[in-house]
Amino acid sequence: MGVTKTQNFTQEQNQVATYAKALAHPARIAILQYLLKKQTCICGDLVEELPLAQATVSQHLKELKAIGLIKGTVEGTSVCYCIDQHKWEEVRDVLLNLFSSPVACQDSCC
Repeated sequence: MGVTKTQNFTQEQNQVATYAKALAHPARIAILQYLLKKQTCICGDLVEELPLAQATVSQHLKELKAIGLIKGTVEGTSVCYCIDQHKWEEVRDVLLNLFSSPVACQDSCC
């Protein structure tokens, strides 16, 4: 496997790329939308909501948890998940900063 050369880019560029990669699957978007809609910790409901196997849902949850967008607490034999509000606002601000940058090119540039 080749070197990613992420060290050649700014911390902000790497951060945006990390967030974008974590959000780059429709199942993860569906998980986030479900958690936002419920506004509470969810344990087993996600598998019932998504057309995916338990192991696949767990892998997507792991990816979202790795960047901190969701957090999980152990309750008996289950892990309950919810949105980490602080991280959610951080990711939102980083992505808004990227997309709020003015476009220098006008209609005639390409």
